[in-house]
Amino acid sequence: MTDDTLTLRVDRRDVHTNEIAVIDLVAADGSDLPPFEAGAHIDVHLGEGLIRQYSLSNAPSERHRYRLGVLLDPGSRGGSRAVHADLHEGVEVSASEPRNLFPLDDSAAHTLLAGGGIGITPMIAMAYALKAAGRSFELHYCCRSRDKAAFIEELEAEFGEALSLHVDDGGADQRLDIETVLASRPTNTHLYVCGPTGFMEWVMGAARTAEWPKDQLHSEYFSAEVDTSGAAFEVEASISGVTVQVEEGVSIANALKAAGVKVDVSCEEGVCGTCICEVLEGVPDHRDQFLSDEEKADNDQIALCCSRAKSARLVIEI
Repeated sequence: MTDDTLTLRVDRRDVHTNEIAVIDLVAADGSDLPPFEAGAHIDVHLGEGLIRQYSLSNAPSERHRYRLGVLLDPGSRGGSRAVHADLHEGVEVSASEPRNLFPLDDSAAHTLLAGGGIGITPMIAMAYALKAAGRSFELHYCCRSRDKAAFIEELEAEFGEALSLHVDDGGADQRLDIETVLASRPTNTHLYVCGPTGFMEWVMGAARTAEWPKDQLHSEYFSAEVDTSGAAFEVEASISGVTVQVEEGVSIANALKAAGVKVDVSCEEGVCGTCICEVLEGVPDHRDQFLSDEEKADNDQIALCCSRAKSARLVIEI
């Protein structure tokens, strides 16, 4: 291992619900892994420049493994397909050390966790951390049916009454009544949401309608729709001394790479923040899910994989 990259080995692989690969990664040299906090993820290098972020779903107290849960997405752009096809027991893979863009707030009097589908993975680590700390929490797990609920036996055994399973194919009483849940929580409850975009927008929208304080709402997107429509514009890469025309349907990152500029990208959906770059001139058209509203309003950063320009020209520091 180096300081920046870990060499990991697939120690165990299980398949849950016929579509979710649950992967235990250990250090290839048998050493303890760098510690992580609940909400953290690792960047997994899947070959040929393909890098994807996966949340760690095991207890943060564990140092011997990182556990991933990866859904085989029918619309995969290569990431989940590569995990399911290639990451079998004994295979070695490179990954980053854990990074946490979705941390728990230790000041919360109560924590409300809501995971939709595969979005349950970071919530599991959070539930383990909250349970170990003796803190008040509840975990809501929404999925299509019980037989599509990965990790369910573990969750029921570990978290008992703190866990509520909500299934689409059950009766109305089994579905998540988000308005009632949000209305009945104590002051200084923090909400954490992860899952498909529609699910997240529904839960977060209900919280905003209920006038929850903004600083008590936390979310993490697994993926997002990328919209590269709009008029062409010019981008000058100030450090590289390269100027490119970014046509409609082409990302800034791809336009720069075609001109020989090295651009670090990972998710390619404006979710992970890998390609964030400083803006020196011009006005960005922000289309990412990574920057906060305040950061977007400053207009001094841009996600090169998905965002565009409101001005005819941008000068960026790359």
